[in-house]
Amino acid sequence: MSRKNKRIIAVLLILVCLIAAVPLFALKGAEFGGSDDAGSRMISEIQGTGYEPWFTPVLETLIDGELPGEVESLLFCIQTGIGVGILAFFMGRFVERKKWQEKHT
Repeated sequence: MSRKNKRIIAVLLILVCLIAAVPLFALKGAEFGGSDDAGSRMISEIQGTGYEPWFTPVLETLIDGELPGEVESLLFCIQTGIGVGILAFFMGRFVERKKWQEKHT
């Protein structure tokens, strides 16, 4: 690896660390809530307390209650892992196809 590449990698790593750390210090007292919570608050502000949802989530009807937070996190992580796996598979295919085409042309 050339010296120029090492310098670029070092600058990018520092930049990534800054992007991750700066919001923690710059946004003191900020609340990090999910979009579900924000949506529920907006609906209750607009419609009042008489709002009823159109449907209930499928898993909540199957277990007759709300899913625990840990299970929701697990399902979200599994969904993320599957998505990343599919994305990485196709990106790898494109890279290999490009290498194969360059080799045979």
